[in-house]
Amino acid sequence: MKKAILLLLAVILMLPIFSQSKGKINIPDLSGYVTLKCDFHIHTVFSDGYVWPTVRIDEAYREGLDVIAITDHIEYHPFKADVVDSHNRSYEIAKQHAERRGIILIKGSEITRPMPPGHLNAIFLTDSEELDKPEYMDALKAAKSQNAFIFWNHPGWLDQQPDTTLWWDEHTTLLEQGLMHGIEVVNGEYSPEAHQWCLEKKLTMLGNSDIHPPMQTFENGKHRTMTLVFARSATPEAVREALIERRTAIYHEDFIIGEEKYLKELFEKAVEITVTKRNNSAQITLNNKSDLTFYIKKTNSDPRLVYLRHYNIMPYVIKPNNTQSFSVRLNDNIKVGDVNFIVENLLAQPSKGMKYSVKIAE
Repeated sequence: MKKAILLLLAVILMLPIFSQSKGKINIPDLSGYVTLKCDFHIHTVFSDGYVWPTVRIDEAYREGLDVIAITDHIEYHPFKADVVDSHNRSYEIAKQHAERRGIILIKGSEITRPMPPGHLNAIFLTDSEELDKPEYMDALKAAKSQNAFIFWNHPGWLDQQPDTTLWWDEHTTLLEQGLMHGIEVVNGEYSPEAHQWCLEKKLTMLGNSDIHPPMQTFENGKHRTMTLVFARSATPEAVREALIERRTAIYHEDFIIGEEKYLKELFEKAVEITVTKRNNSAQITLNNKSDLTFYIKKTNSDPRLVYLRHYNIMPYVIKPNNTQSFSVRLNDNIKVGDVNFIVENLLAQPSKGMKYSVKIAE
């Protein structure tokens, strides 16, 4: 009888957890790849976070994420008097729950040092204890020996770079020695400097939450900052391969930041565009099949094509899961032409929207 009561109590306690429905964010896959929603920078009570590791799994499940990495600090453990300390422990606690939830959990740690080099995350670790070393180069080399993927966190963090966001000689050394593979382009705020460095130095772009308190409940299409990983499959190995090959974009508020080839295909997979000609005009229909919002503005074009005249200040909004259209007037007997615009919230270059054209053919 006592065992039965204990079992019933355990079931009752677990009901609130498993009564949650799995969230869903509809972002299209790219050709040959699945689009995985990821957060590679998360903290728990095993460093300076405020939640138990399994809570991070439930939050990710609720929000529709596919992959997370718990990256507690190696050097900073303010709750160590109350929480039995081990650099691997948060991963060990969360792993079985992640498997039940269908969340890919990556083992990671944050190497927490003054600038330079600042804070760096190492993920895909096998043993976080090996990173606990006095010299940061030794810690990073220990991560490299485990085939870790290493990235620079929040390079423009005001506590470490209050005046300007700089690339230091130490970062050049890390790059040359294979001890840095990516940079957080977004952590709280967007860093155009980090975006430019990723393009110039062929580094992977990442955007993460760096969450410490309990994650808020998001409403009305809002979401945490996340890294979109274009992977060959939903496996840890495929995620790592995609990160090494720089197949990522960042989903931050309504912005998506990344290399143009990925942003363009993502836009084309999300929005089905059809052109219908009628005598001296054409109608462009936009069927947005995703949960993404796009903001477009007219740019330089043939003056005989007249469109989006009332959107010179405010952009034309392509709403998620919505079909809408706008007209193009064809003046002076023009029959063909390019309808040019900028997708303002797709940042293929630092702080610049992506150019796009829709062709009106015969």
